[in-house]
Amino acid sequence: MLQNIGIPGLILILVLALIIFGPSKLPEVGRAFGRTLTEFKSAAKGLVSDAYKEEEKKEEKKPELKAVEKKQEKSAVS
Repeated sequence: MLQNIGIPGLILILVLALIIFGPSKLPEVGRAFGRTLTEFKSAAKGLVSDAYKEEEKKEEKKPELKAVEKKQEKSAVS
């Protein structure tokens, strides 16, 4: 998504943000955006790790199939 923006697009976004929020509010907006992004990443990691743990639990609950050796008795037929 962001690979198509390019340098002119980033400059345009920065200028628009500077006009809308002003130079005094821009650092606060950047910090808030950074915190939001950090919280989103940690929540996403939590969801992925929870899904992985659930998958492990499902695998643990499955009964293992064990091969049973069949012993043949030798009967003495004489």
